[in-house]
Amino acid sequence: MLNKHTVFTVSLTVTLIFVGAGIVAPGVLDDLSSRLHERVISSFGWFYMLSAFFFLLFSLYIAFSPYGRLRLGGENEKPQYSYFGWFSMLFAAGMGIGLIFWGTAEPLSHYLEPPAYISAGSGEAAGFAMAYSFFHWGVHPWAIYIVISLSIAYFSFRRSMPPLISSCFYPLLGSRIYGPLGYLIDIFAVLATIFGIATSLGLGAMQITGGLAEVLPVGTGTSVTLTVIAIITALYMISSMTGLDKGIQVLSRTNIMVALILMAAMLILGPTTYILNVFTTTIGEYLATLVPRSLNVNPFEGHEWIQSWTLFYWAWWISWSPFVGLFVASISRGRTIREFILGALAVPALLTFLWFAVFGGSGLYLELEKGISIAESATADVSTALFQLYSHYPGAIPLTAITLLLLTVFFITSADSATYVLAMMTSGGDLSPPMKKRICWGLLQSGAAAVLLLSGGLEALQRMAILAALPFTIIMLLMSRSLLNAMRYEKKYEDTG
Repeated sequence: MLNKHTVFTVSLTVTLIFVGAGIVAPGVLDDLSSRLHERVISSFGWFYMLSAFFFLLFSLYIAFSPYGRLRLGGENEKPQYSYFGWFSMLFAAGMGIGLIFWGTAEPLSHYLEPPAYISAGSGEAAGFAMAYSFFHWGVHPWAIYIVISLSIAYFSFRRSMPPLISSCFYPLLGSRIYGPLGYLIDIFAVLATIFGIATSLGLGAMQITGGLAEVLPVGTGTSVTLTVIAIITALYMISSMTGLDKGIQVLSRTNIMVALILMAAMLILGPTTYILNVFTTTIGEYLATLVPRSLNVNPFEGHEWIQSWTLFYWAWWISWSPFVGLFVASISRGRTIREFILGALAVPALLTFLWFAVFGGSGLYLELEKGISIAESATADVSTALFQLYSHYPGAIPLTAITLLLLTVFFITSADSATYVLAMMTSGGDLSPPMKKRICWGLLQSGAAAVLLLSGGLEALQRMAILAALPFTIIMLLMSRSLLNAMRYEKKYEDTG
């Protein structure tokens, strides 16, 4: 019989089957995911590109429309968190580990291996590398997050419905959201979240392992990475028991402070003027090419590059969005829709741009201005790229130690937030979900990350993110329509009395 426990039972069963299959037959799992990934990426790449661009346009339309004046909560309700606390939690949930992992590695990878129509290792390749790094981490991911978080916040805080993905479909489905259709929507959201989280946790564990190898006599093999996952799982399980305000908010504030210290240190120790020139130039390039790149699948030349990078990112953000959306909604009560959208689009994106200019620009400076070859070795093992960068600048050991601290806290924050969101989604939207469910999902998401690393490493993590995102992209497009219908109805109701 279908009831409120259905989402938990089905999601748990599917996850256990996946983890079990990865333990028993990792090669089979890797081969199956590879085949499915190839089919999806070759057939639906255009769909990911159009969808991501639509979510950006939709977010901007809502922000500047009359609906932007609506408040997520009562008309006179004040925000629960300060701007600093809110932005800290936004940044930690939305970017976190991935930004540290790719901040140096991605620009160097694009510089060394751009599309075929660009000469590798050239100044043109360097400009392309920075521009596409900004593009992949700019406003598009936040627009994707906004669609989910705004929908949940609107229906939860203005319509008093449970904070579930299915609640956002009431204008389209009516009371059927409380039946099989609603359960199916929430199950897809849970599964997308698990694999999106597993991708980021796997990346974080790989980079922590690489950093430890720089300062301690440990290897970088899979066994060490799995040990790192096990230790940090224990840490974030302890954090999850302290609750949202005491645990996640404190960790998020710590994250942003440590990240700012690290970025400021690298800006000072690195080529400061060069970094600021890179930042200014790439911002201009980003704004000038935002629309063309949003629609460019490169069907004639360089299509494989777009598949490997842009389409992976768009799918990763989408698979990450149920978790980020639910979490961001839970911390955004009391803000107007316009304030919420513009704040979530602009502030994290600008901080991200500066991060890439500092760490990516410092790497390209070594290549182009100092003749120090770092790109080849950094891209051979992307998890160690940041630490290889440090080795060519003053203060390598302190910078590595700070980075390891930041990675660990980001890991704990992301996993802690995810266990809360997964437990809430599988408890009918309960804002204080049972601790046993948080523990259960905490162990399973770490298990999923470990299984993906065992079966295929970084490529397996990327493939599962893309596969998990496909059905949820359709759900998000329908959600946009549902939210617009609800806002139009509310506006019409206000205008008529």
